[in-house]
Amino acid sequence: MISAVLFLVTGLIIGAAAIVAILATVDVFYLSGSRAIADDGLRRGAAAPRWTLPDGNGYPVRSPSTLRPLQVIVFSDHTLRSFPSVAEGLRELSQHATHAEIIVLTRNPAPLAQPALESLGLGDLPVVAASPALYGKYNVRVMPFIICVDSVGRVRASSLVNHAWQVEKLWRLAETALVPAELAPGTRRLTRRVRAGV
Repeated sequence: MISAVLFLVTGLIIGAAAIVAILATVDVFYLSGSRAIADDGLRRGAAAPRWTLPDGNGYPVRSPSTLRPLQVIVFSDHTLRSFPSVAEGLRELSQHATHAEIIVLTRNPAPLAQPALESLGLGDLPVVAASPALYGKYNVRVMPFIICVDSVGRVRASSLVNHAWQVEKLWRLAETALVPAELAPGTRRLTRRVRAGV
């Protein structure tokens, strides 16, 4: 009887350890902690992915931008409604940063994104349907996230945003010129980045 109980307890312990290992492998723990903020995105000075995709009206949108010196890529969708302060920061940015092209990049086709942006006063922003693979190239998993890219395709700023002041701070960082040390090759996760705020 005791050996059967020991066998059962040992089996439960091994099963629990296997479940913990599986969850850790698929980044469930990684997403639930502060590392989701600290390690996501691309480091300042890194080369951003280059792409051309149609917006919701069928017009081509390119990254890096050929229209403005800086491009603000907002990784979001209709869930931006849950972040009214971020929407406020984006409205301010679209009104005052005339040398910036602001686009919304969704993870998948998101038909609700355009009506949501219109309700937030952001209906003029192009909405581009991307893919999980493109989000992966930017190392973005949580939203809303902003990455600012210059006209040569270098990341100027990158951060998760929850408030208008973070959008403003991120933009100020994006306007700051890159220094040679920031252009040095390095891994995107091991290089310390300046964040828009925690």
